[in-house]
Amino acid sequence: MAKYFDVHPDNPQPRSIAQVADSLRAGALIAYPTDSCYALGCLLGTRDGTDRIRSIRHLDNRHHFTLVCQDFAQLGQFVQIDNDVFRAIKASTPGSYTFILPATREVPRMLQHPKKKTVGVRIPDHVVTQALLAEIGEPLLSSTLLLPDEDEPMTQGWEIKDRLDHVVDAVIDSGECGTEPTTVVDFSGGEAEIVRRGAGDTTRFE
Repeated sequence: MAKYFDVHPDNPQPRSIAQVADSLRAGALIAYPTDSCYALGCLLGTRDGTDRIRSIRHLDNRHHFTLVCQDFAQLGQFVQIDNDVFRAIKASTPGSYTFILPATREVPRMLQHPKKKTVGVRIPDHVVTQALLAEIGEPLLSSTLLLPDEDEPMTQGWEIKDRLDHVVDAVIDSGECGTEPTTVVDFSGGEAEIVRRGAGDTTRFE
């Protein structure tokens, strides 16, 4: 049965955030809100959590997982960025964007695209997510909480708790978040390629 954390959206309770962080360090898979929609998340290297994300979402090995980072310094440990790409991403973060970039050696092979050796990264503009990232001190390995055969992600924490109680370990509820996933921009070829139009404005990448 998943633990349920009712967290204030603007002033997240430190005790609750610390409890979720402890669960993550113990190998938990969580459902948590972001600035675009709910996501599933676990710590990097948590094989069971990664496998459960694939199982819940029916993902194959070509799926791009996302490393949700606290800031640009943390993001830079996991992807290779040249100066032009650096400026473009810096101007758009934090925000509702996921960027596909070549992975560094810090990213386990099982999380990289099998052919391209790339990974998704993002820096969310969400108070609760940022509080959690600050507490754990490392990225969350994440994927949008979009269930198979459904067109839109779930938006309510209580609904997620009700439906996924047996497959996740914790749910953070800080109020309703959006149904639109991030805008995905692929920089792995050097130029910006918009892979998915979502919550983030695509104008600067066109």
